[in-house]
Amino acid sequence: MTTRTTGPLTEVRPPPTNRRRWWVIAVAGVVVVALATVLVVVAPWADDEPGPAEAAGPGSAPIADVSGPPDATVPEVDAAALVAAVPGESVAKIDPVRLAPGVVPPSNRWYSGLVFGDQPQPVFAEPLSFGLTDSGFTLGLPSPTVDSKVIIAPHVPAVTVDAGAVSAQVSAADPVSVTVELLDDAGAVLGRTVVAAGSPFVSFTAEQDVTLTSTVTGGAFEPGADGGSTADAGTSQWGLVGGTTEGASTTLGAGATATWYALPPDATDAAATTLRTAAADPVTGVDVTYGVDDRVARTTLTYRTAGGAPAAYVLMPHHRTGDQPEREDCGLGAYSSVYGDLELCAGSQLTSFAPALPASRQLDLDGISDEQRTTIVDALTADVAATPAFPSDTYFGGKALNRAASLVVLGEQLGAQDVVADLKATTVDALKEWAEPDGCAARDARCFVYDEAARSVIGLTPSFGSDELNDHHFHDGYILAAAGLLAQDDPALASELAPVMDLLAQDIAAALPSDELPQLRAYDPYAGHSWASGTSPFADGNNQESSSEAVTAWNGLGLWAQASDQPDLATQATWLASTEALTARTYWTAPDLEQFEGFDHTMVSLNWGGKRDYATWFSPEPSAILGIQLIPMGPVQVSLASGVDPAQIRASVEEATPGGYGVQFGGYLLMYSALAGADDAAAAWQEATSLPDVAVDDGSSRSAMLAFIAAAG
Repeated sequence: MTTRTTGPLTEVRPPPTNRRRWWVIAVAGVVVVALATVLVVVAPWADDEPGPAEAAGPGSAPIADVSGPPDATVPEVDAAALVAAVPGESVAKIDPVRLAPGVVPPSNRWYSGLVFGDQPQPVFAEPLSFGLTDSGFTLGLPSPTVDSKVIIAPHVPAVTVDAGAVSAQVSAADPVSVTVELLDDAGAVLGRTVVAAGSPFVSFTAEQDVTLTSTVTGGAFEPGADGGSTADAGTSQWGLVGGTTEGASTTLGAGATATWYALPPDATDAAATTLRTAAADPVTGVDVTYGVDDRVARTTLTYRTAGGAPAAYVLMPHHRTGDQPEREDCGLGAYSSVYGDLELCAGSQLTSFAPALPASRQLDLDGISDEQRTTIVDALTADVAATPAFPSDTYFGGKALNRAASLVVLGEQLGAQDVVADLKATTVDALKEWAEPDGCAARDARCFVYDEAARSVIGLTPSFGSDELNDHHFHDGYILAAAGLLAQDDPALASELAPVMDLLAQDIAAALPSDELPQLRAYDPYAGHSWASGTSPFADGNNQESSSEAVTAWNGLGLWAQASDQPDLATQATWLASTEALTARTYWTAPDLEQFEGFDHTMVSLNWGGKRDYATWFSPEPSAILGIQLIPMGPVQVSLASGVDPAQIRASVEEATPGGYGVQFGGYLLMYSALAGADDAAAAWQEATSLPDVAVDDGSSRSAMLAFIAAAG
């Protein structure tokens, strides 16, 4: 099953006249914690070097040392040629109401709720929440409350800013930040508001002379001797820098900026000074770079400011999990959030590491016994014979292709080529059908079109709202995985599949923005994971349920990159899979919930911008709540146990199986239990041999389950 929703490297904006790009270069001879140190610099594209079609916005940042592997070479792809290969058709059910002309619709973002729907929804930027009003915007500092199944921190306005606007539109967007224009009754721009994930600031830069009214719940902004203003909103403290403030009014001349920020509770003088100083130079956008080596995948976010002065940012728990770079200028305080404390740091570069997770094609079965091998092959024979016709929609169709391709790989690995030969031929034929560029000219299923208005590739027939841009990384990831598995040693097949598979890869993971496709459609480089809802029509922000299918998507991207000989894409896929796997453990399957007293469960199944649920979109059963985090338990899901206390796995499985394993997703739960240790794997093997068919999901098979458990043992 998949998420039931109705749901980075440069800025996405209309084609600019000046193109600039950030990148990272290695500094020779310097080593930090046995990892290379790199230097962040900014420079224009050379006149003879092509830059991204949608380049970075204004601003810069101080040069800074960055620990970790050197910056990866970003895949450069001709997106226009890829989309031109498939039919164009208007099929997407989205309507970007508040979007400036020429801007690629920002689906699957933490801020998508600002763009789509009759009314804008509040969004959660960490540590702040932000909402549009009829005439301006509101700011909040979410404070979590807890019950047995929910951790929630809704948008509660603490600061209301009235600009006298009559409408708003998003005018620039990158994977981490968004720029919103506030318009007057003639449609002229009053000013631009920038909100960035991980930034404690929200700024408004005037396009014309304007007077803003800032009201604070329970108080007012009072000018201070240091040039800034502060306000006490009761449960939160706020600062305001810029313009001329008298009472509730702040006057800005054209080109001037006002910046609001929340202070951490019991802020020290150092924290207050850092925030006040940084607020004077507003954030204009966020650049993303990444690097991968044998140990870690590195993510670096660079918060650009208008004048190039240092900014400030907050660290989420996954930024502090495991081996991380040494950080100076942190520990300035902490904000509460539904994900745990957010540590305040001074500076413009947020660099974090995740354990490297290259694409995984098969299990390590070298140590299994002859008896286990025989049992697996017997089950494989039955699974192949029981394989039904492939569904025609993008989700179940892709899931079935991945199941079949995985059976083929397992059979060949075990020396049972004869058992899987016919299934291989059938699956290859099905993949070729899906990969016919003009397939939708002849049929309305098992093919793809490009919707120019939505800037998206849409599969016919859609499922679970994929025509609303929901879950594209899940659906396309399964198809990419199947193609990567079967074309791994078949260059001719890879070449035949390439036009459509490369298009799917770019639809969900384009490293650079273009006029045709958004940059990193679903992946959030700050949060370290993907968002599943295309338009995010929710007051709790965007959400993602199946973290394991997200990891599977990036693993599938990596398998396809390997099969099609695209090393730069393979590196990017490793970066995506590594960070998504880390956050899957940190926020979904093995979270630290100690500070959320009253939440009565060991894991979280549905994470939102402003809420975390022990629930699913499709079932209240505990087996489903854990099982949706495990599907499809392919080889890459071994990462679920990385750095996790076996007791955590056992407790979650016990909670999910009060009546035993003969339930939906029971096979996945057994496979997960096997990761807790050798004894657990032995017990899981005994249970698995007699597990009823109803407990084996249609995205897996009994032989795959047995092989996973045997390998874990």
